[in-house]
Amino acid sequence: MDRSATRPADSYSPIYFLASLGAGGIAVTFFMFLMFWVPHPNQPVPVFEDIAAAFANGSLQLQTGIAVALTGIAVFAFLNIKSLIWNLQSFSTFKKTDAYTKLRATNAEATLLAMPLALAMSVNAMFIVGLVFVPQLWSVVEYLFPLALIAFAAIGVLAFRMMGAFLGRVLSKGGVFDVTAHNSFAQLLPAFSIAMIGVGFAAPAAMSTSATTVGVALMLSTFFGVAAILYTVIAATTAFASMLQHGTARESGPTLMIIVPIMTVLGILFLRQSHGLHVAFETHAQPGETMIFLARLLSVQVVFLMLGAVVMMRQGYFSDYVVGTQTSPGSYALVCPAVALSVMLHFFVNKGLVGAGAIDKFGIAYWGITGLAIAAQIVAIALVLRLNRQHFSSRLTETVAVPAE
Repeated sequence: MDRSATRPADSYSPIYFLASLGAGGIAVTFFMFLMFWVPHPNQPVPVFEDIAAAFANGSLQLQTGIAVALTGIAVFAFLNIKSLIWNLQSFSTFKKTDAYTKLRATNAEATLLAMPLALAMSVNAMFIVGLVFVPQLWSVVEYLFPLALIAFAAIGVLAFRMMGAFLGRVLSKGGVFDVTAHNSFAQLLPAFSIAMIGVGFAAPAAMSTSATTVGVALMLSTFFGVAAILYTVIAATTAFASMLQHGTARESGPTLMIIVPIMTVLGILFLRQSHGLHVAFETHAQPGETMIFLARLLSVQVVFLMLGAVVMMRQGYFSDYVVGTQTSPGSYALVCPAVALSVMLHFFVNKGLVGAGAIDKFGIAYWGITGLAIAAQIVAIALVLRLNRQHFSSRLTETVAVPAE
C-alpha cells in the first residue's frame, strides 16, 4: 500500500484562476478605505503623498484605517500575483493533457475565460499597488496610461480569441452545445471577463488630463462594456430556461451570484466614464442621478444574492463545499460576490448617498452602511483563507496495489 500527499488543486481546472481574481478583488476592497477616507484634492484617486500626509496629520482612527488598508493591499496583492503565476504555470502543463482537449469539446470551454479575467484584475491590482506605495508616480502617470491601454488591449484580444473559438464551434453547427448542462450561470464567465477588461480601459478615462487619452479610453471601455451587457443578457436568459427545466447544477451553484460582480464592474466602468466626460468634455452628471443609478445596480445585486443563497442552501452547497470536506474549484466563485458587494456599498454610500447630500459623511448612517461593506469584505477574506486551505493543503491518499491476474 502506497501513501502519498496530494492536493485537490493538483487536479487542475482553469476555474482556479478565480483564486487569483478573488485575492486581487480583496486588495481593491482595502483600497476603498483610502479612496474614500483619505483626502486627495489634486487627483481623482489617493496617491502615496496623500496617504503619507493623512497618516502624519490624521486622527488615530484614520491612521489605523490607513495601516489596515496598506497591509491588506500588500498581502492580497502578493497572493493575487502568487496565485496568477501558479495558475499560468499549471495551465501551461494542463494544455498538454487529454483533459484540456476534452474540455475544449464541451460547454466547459467557456471556463478558459477565467484566464483573461484574472489577468485584467492583476493589472488593476498592480496599478493600485503603484498608487499607494510608489512616491511621485502621479508625475509620470500620463505616460503609464497608454501602456495600460496596450496591456488591456492585449488581454482583450486574448479574451475575444477564446470567445471566438468557443462561439465559432458551438454556433457554426448544431448539436455540439449541451443545453441540458447549461443549467447554471457558468456561461456568464466570458461576460465577466470582458467587463473586467472594460473597467480597466475606463481607468484612464477617469484619471487622465489628456482629451485624446480620455477619448480613446471612453471608446474602448464602451465597446467592452456593451459587449459584456449583450453577452450577459443572452447567456443568462438561455441558462435560466435550462435551470427551470433541469434544475441548477449543484457544483455550479455559486455562478448564480456572478451577476453581482458584473454589476459592480459595469457600475465602476460607467462612473469612470462619467468622470472622464465631466473633466474632458464638460458633460455633467447630477449627484441625485448617480445615487439612484447605484441604488438600481445594488438592487439587482441583492436580488441575485438572495436567489443564489436560496438555491445553494436548498442543495446543501455550503455545508459540503465551504465548511465541509468536499472540494470544487467553483467554490472560488463565492469570493467574487462578497468582494463586489463590498465595493458597491462603498461607492453607494460615498458617491451616491453622501454625494447627493442624503446622509452626512462619517455620520451614524454612513458607518452603518460602511459596516455592511466591511462585513462583506471579511466574508471574502474568510472564504479565500478557507478555500486556499481546502484546495492547496496536502492530503494523504492511499493507493492499493492490485496483483496482476
